[in-house]
Amino acid sequence: MKIAISGTYSSGKTFTAMVLAYYTGVPRLLSKAIREIMPGLMPGKRLSEVTPEEFLHLMIARHIGRLKSEIKMGNNYVSDGSSLQELLYGEARLVYGINPSVGSLDNAKYENDTSFFARMLKEFSRSIKLHVANTFDVFFHLTHELPITEDGHRPMNTDFRDVVDKRLIEVLNEIGTPYYIVSGSVEKRVKDISDHLNLHPVMSMEEAVKRASLDYKAQDLRLEEERSRSKKQ
Repeated sequence: MKIAISGTYSSGKTFTAMVLAYYTGVPRLLSKAIREIMPGLMPGKRLSEVTPEEFLHLMIARHIGRLKSEIKMGNNYVSDGSSLQELLYGEARLVYGINPSVGSLDNAKYENDTSFFARMLKEFSRSIKLHVANTFDVFFHLTHELPITEDGHRPMNTDFRDVVDKRLIEVLNEIGTPYYIVSGSVEKRVKDISDHLNLHPVMSMEEAVKRASLDYKAQDLRLEEERSRSKKQ
């Protein structure tokens, strides 16, 4: 079964997917995040500095990375999000600007690009939605009940995050893939998901959380420009 953990950024997708994988034994799909992709494509740039066309480039690169991992994993895995994430982060930028963390004045320089950006997102959305609908068996959407993690990478804009969260549900309804909303502690989320799918635990919840916590702490969370500098050294 191909399971996707859905939700906007700072909703706990990554940790939930990690714990679920350990608890049930379902393999976790691994693919490079935007902060890992950027140094190779746009050395020295931060996500907050990209232009509309560069965001489209990153969106497609991220989609290709996800696609390769999905093919490699076969028919049984749990995925931290899906390609809908980047598509809808793009859509929400039509409302809040290419850099949602700053005001409209700072985004005004891209005003002439908005129409092109919107048309391209609409076209790309056709293939991305079709791919997601044909790939995943079920989505579990996490309520965004956690505060935004201020890590210098994610947009510090709650309205932006609210729009993305709303659109994720709308698109899941549109493409017809079954989805269920889960909330609460990571233990409750994982128990609810595994019970719904009738997945039997292969270890205790306590052990699953412990192992996932070690994996989470071991992640390389350096920002894009830090990675670029490391490559040059």
